[in-house]
Amino acid sequence: MAFSIRAAFIALTLHAAPDHSDVNRGVPVIVELFTSEGCSSCPSADALLAQLIRNQPVSGARVIALGEHVDYWDDLGWKDSFSAKTFTERQLDYVRQFKLRGPYTPQMVIGGLVQVLGSDEQAAREAIARIANSPAGTMTLRLVELGTDVSLDVQASWSGGRAEILLAVVEDHAVTKVTRGENAGRAIEHAAIVRSLTRLGTGVGVFSGRVTIDARLAPQPAHVVVFAQEPHGGRIYAAETVSLKSTEAR
Repeated sequence: MAFSIRAAFIALTLHAAPDHSDVNRGVPVIVELFTSEGCSSCPSADALLAQLIRNQPVSGARVIALGEHVDYWDDLGWKDSFSAKTFTERQLDYVRQFKLRGPYTPQMVIGGLVQVLGSDEQAAREAIARIANSPAGTMTLRLVELGTDVSLDVQASWSGGRAEILLAVVEDHAVTKVTRGENAGRAIEHAAIVRSLTRLGTGVGVFSGRVTIDARLAPQPAHVVVFAQEPHGGRIYAAETVSLKSTEAR
């Protein structure tokens, strides 16, 4: 990984009592892009991810993006500095989930349920609308300290079985000048770059806890995304995001 975070888990309670209250700003939908700076087809998908974040084009949905840079392109002419084995392994979970022949880039996975070619805007928008129309849970995040350490209260409930609670530290934006490989000579803009992905724990129906992050190790500007997902690349039940510079959920 490009960097690590220090996370401490405090006062965890787990039980089943799902709450289906609506989210006023649109149903959060996690859109994951598996990408690489070594892939010539990926810059257009990176641009689409940024566009989805900026324009929020699907009524009733609020896109929460995760740009995950895989590492299997790194030996083919250019090493992506954002790549990590963690993201390749996460994509392989989806390969098994969707019964694909193998991983590919660019790939978008929406809500853990639908996968599309990462540069296919129409397919992505249709999938986002589909996921937003069948919400399965809610999540709230609250920053309770700012400074060297950031403490984050997490409250989530969902209708479903056991879920993993995952926390991603996400860099808002970056530009890389690629000098070798398929994208040699290009300056590639990235959005929502996942720099760390941490498993906080598991729950059945409800999760409540606090996590502490060493903010000095996070890129700036950055935000945190927390989501509840079926183990091994299944449905994402609930998600939310908060800026590391703000106490208001984004």
